[in-house]
Amino acid sequence: MPSTLTHRLSEYVAAAFTGLWVQSYEHEDALAEIARLCHEHKWPLAVWDVDRGLQVNGQAAENTGDPVAVIKAMNALATPEGSAILVLPNFHRFVSGAEVVQTLAHQIHQGKQNRTFIVILSPVVQIPVELERQFVVIEHDLPDRRQLEEIARGIATEPGEMPPDADLARLLDAAAGLSRFEAEGAFSLSLVRHGHLEPDSTWELKTQALKKSGLLTLHRGGERFDDLGGLDAMKSFCKRALRPRLASEPVRPRGILLLGVPGTGKSAFAKGLGNEVGRPTLHLDVGSLMGSLVGQTEANVRQVLRIADAMSPAILFCDEIEKALSGVASSGQTDSGVSARLFGSLLTWLNDHESDVFFIATCNDISKLPPEFSRAERFDGIFFLDLPDKAEKEAIWRIYFKKFGIREDQARPDDADWTGAEIRSCCRLARLLDVSLGEAARNVVPVAVTAAESVERLRAWAAGRCLSANEPGVYSRREQDAGRSRRRVSRGPSGN
Repeated sequence: MPSTLTHRLSEYVAAAFTGLWVQSYEHEDALAEIARLCHEHKWPLAVWDVDRGLQVNGQAAENTGDPVAVIKAMNALATPEGSAILVLPNFHRFVSGAEVVQTLAHQIHQGKQNRTFIVILSPVVQIPVELERQFVVIEHDLPDRRQLEEIARGIATEPGEMPPDADLARLLDAAAGLSRFEAEGAFSLSLVRHGHLEPDSTWELKTQALKKSGLLTLHRGGERFDDLGGLDAMKSFCKRALRPRLASEPVRPRGILLLGVPGTGKSAFAKGLGNEVGRPTLHLDVGSLMGSLVGQTEANVRQVLRIADAMSPAILFCDEIEKALSGVASSGQTDSGVSARLFGSLLTWLNDHESDVFFIATCNDISKLPPEFSRAERFDGIFFLDLPDKAEKEAIWRIYFKKFGIREDQARPDDADWTGAEIRSCCRLARLLDVSLGEAARNVVPVAVTAAESVERLRAWAAGRCLSANEPGVYSRREQDAGRSRRRVSRGPSGN
């Protein structure tokens, strides 16, 4: 079965697109695929880089360091009966000069007559404005699970080195999103350490790879739902949505938007979900996508979503997303539309992506989000996380009594309007300061007190608009809260 790169390249050559820009982080693999295509069709293939000079059909030719001369020499490869291809790895470093740009433009135009094709291999797409309409961009995809399995079997050649079928899926899940070079290194490291292939070394290499990108981080904590009291309806919804499915099933989960009072467990839920359903959790900081160079932000967004799709099945988690997207409305005046384009790319991906990536966004103030972000079919559900009720607080107290080694027979402080984060803080301070829970509670000021008006507006807005995280169905104000505030607020909640 031909690779995606080989298939697309053959189509564009047949259609006489003589300027091809291949975005790839694995030039040797891309060159090997292009070479196989040329060998199959008996096309002349030339490759030039500044270190090894020009090579034609695998043989060294004139060792010139002049890129202009190399482009002009392309016409000598033309044949009456076929096509000729010149591949220029990392040539984005040379296309800023006026002479190189003009020579490329002439050669791409002339290639229509003599069927000569220029292929630029580059990890980034930086096409000069003069050439934008003359190049078509092809992405060299990261390896899929079938290719990763082939790499693993090529590394693990001795009996007992390959995992059994039951563990092979876990190994391939861990390797998803790695390049071919990185996957080979991860599998080799596993053999050196353990004598057989297992996911731990692969996760280590993947964490390093994501850190190098600076755009995503891989969360590897041990949080579970047992560490999070309450939120039963949301837990059940997500575990059911993320249950194992056949690859042929047409429906994939999209994700959820979590709105709630600060400290009610939004981030903790997102971090624990991955461990509950056996998926890696990728943490996206939207602020890290913003670049200082023209087009860098848009390129970062494409790279992040590409990595996330390649790591499918996965969870993509974005915390406090309203802070990152609050300036979209004024983007044209403040940042030349960069934020608006970032937001547009994210919306398109949320709506159209077919990979098994579950997107979780948390938000303390939905009024700062553009309305189109939360419309139907962007998310599977919008959940509101309210202050915990009495039964939920009881479960949360028990969790943190056990976590911090506190006796359960201690007198508890008045926890009216406390969140789970404030219960945790009380227990942690009691252990840290070696004092009673009552003494520790003197150092805890609930957010429902410090931001009472904002919390009330948030709860009033969510009533009838969001799903309840605690009970099945739409969120509504609890009976015990009905007398607290009779005022109705029609606008969205303000800052939290």
